[in-house]
Amino acid sequence: MPASDPNFDVNTELAARRTGMSFQRTRMSADRTLMSVISIALALISFGFTIFQVFQKLREQSVIAGALSMRHFGLALVFLGVGILVLGIIYHLQYMVGLRRMRKSMSEEGLIHGEGMFPVSPPLITALVLLIIGTVAIVNMIFHTGPFN
Repeated sequence: MPASDPNFDVNTELAARRTGMSFQRTRMSADRTLMSVISIALALISFGFTIFQVFQKLREQSVIAGALSMRHFGLALVFLGVGILVLGIIYHLQYMVGLRRMRKSMSEEGLIHGEGMFPVSPPLITALVLLIIGTVAIVNMIFHTGPFN
């Protein structure tokens, strides 16, 4: 549109606002992706820990002899859950840094307004807490010490 058109400023303003809102939608989409990773990791960690504990207790009560392979399977599931969680957190952090840089660059160029916030995401905090819990569970399973004994 030509600059002499009176609607030019309004259209430019609306486009800048829509672009700014698209950054918020993209951020929320990244949060949903991390929540999916958290869901998978939580399922693996809890299922693995449960398998490990059940067979540990059965062995301690002399109901079964051995069951070492099932305990190793449980431990492997917990390791897998923690590994998936670490990869999800790394991906999320890298993606958010890139998104913030792009938003800052577009804001400096005047293509969008720099008014919106990019707060720390609650799913990221949840993922970090789950990572701590998963790590404590692994330490508990390997060294038989900790709060889950």
